Amino acid sequence: MQELTIRRPDDWHLHLRDGAMLEAVLPHTSRHFARAIIMPNLVPHVATTAMAADYRARIEKALPEGDDFTPLMTLYLTEDTDAEDVVAGHRSGEITAVKLYPAGATTNSHSGVRNIETVYPVFERMAEAGVPLCVHGEVTDPEIDIFDREAVFIERVLDPVRQRFPDLRIIMEHITTSDGIDFVENGPEGIGGTITTHHLIINRNAILAGGIRPHYYCLPVAKRESHRLALRRAATSGNRRFFLGTDSAPHIDPAKESACGCAGVFSAINTMACLAHVFEEEGALDRLEAFVSLNGPAFYGLPANEERIRLIRRDEPVQYPERIETGLGPVTVFDPMFPLHWDVVQD
Repeated sequence: MQELTIRRPDDWHLHLRDGAMLEAVLPHTSRHFARAIIMPNLVPHVATTAMAADYRARIEKALPEGDDFTPLMTLYLTEDTDAEDVVAGHRSGEITAVKLYPAGATTNSHSGVRNIETVYPVFERMAEAGVPLCVHGEVTDPEIDIFDREAVFIERVLDPVRQRFPDLRIIMEHITTSDGIDFVENGPEGIGGTITTHHLIINRNAILAGGIRPHYYCLPVAKRESHRLALRRAATSGNRRFFLGTDSAPHIDPAKESACGCAGVFSAINTMACLAHVFEEEGALDRLEAFVSLNGPAFYGLPANEERIRLIRRDEPVQYPERIETGLGPVTVFDPMFPLHWDVVQD
């Protein structure tokens, strides 16, 4: 297949940051994607509906002229979250979901939840009102090996929440293990999962073998090869429970290339080319549209986009920049370590 036309995709997990970084990275998402779930882990974090509305206004102001893009806002769940504000924000359309960060799990998560039972009253109201819960699925117990934190989170936290609140719609974000795949596949109707572009391509060797390569360091960290293959099988299966959430997360290079480097992979620029390559390798190009354009909207109760994009396979590799300039410093673009032959053309 040399050409593929699909509905315009959405990104169900995206970091845009704020200020100069927002202005620099947003065009690389809005060029191809119609909507995105926007992560709330700013400083200060986006904790109320009013803060979400203000952040959305800043995003809309930063949009390049002519780009049609809708930011879908989330609230940062804390142990002080006002459940009535959550419900009112969802009913008004100001917010689409709530994000659970275990305290200390990732970038700017220090204000996240330490004791999951303290937010059970919020979950109860969310379940009643149909507000989805997006989950960063890792425990932060220092005694738990970093490569086991997703599996332990499912056992200790996520499965008990699912059983206690069977009507709560839960999205397990950036799944990195076969355990996460099994949880979504075997769960009830209201359980979904996002898979990133980079976790379909790299395993933990990309970070550690032959020297430390900080631009492949992300959280949750990439796991062993067997887990990567499980992610590929799920993403390319056509199963409507799984959909794209790039977790594209820009950090300037000095923050990545330091003694305590930041976690995050910036993939917004070349995600669609990378995904077309992966799905082509798996003999599943006919299922790419489901993963990037159909399954996510269906889970969130939104219509699929009417606009189309075309992906064209070029004979010569398509050149993508190695890094972008942001005004704060350079940001390195995800390198899949193979040539990209797919090019994205707007219809």
